[in-house]
Amino acid sequence: MEQWISFISDVGFPIIVTLYLLHRIEAKLEAVIQSIHGLTEHRKAQGARSATTGIRRGAENG
Repeated sequence: MEQWISFISDVGFPIIVTLYLLHRIEAKLEAVIQSIHGLTEHRKAQGARSATTGIRRGAENG
C-alpha cells in the first residue's frame, strides 16, 4: 500500500500537468482547424468567383 502512495505522489503531479496542457492544446488545435476550414472555403469561393469573371490568379495580362 505504501508503494502505491509513493508512486502516486511521484507521478501524480506530472500526470495532472500533462492532462491540463493537453486540454489547453486541444482547444487551440480546434481553433486552428476551424481557421483552416474557413480559409479553404474562402479560397473555393474566390476560385469560383474568378472563374465566372474570367480572371486567373497569377496570370499576367499582356
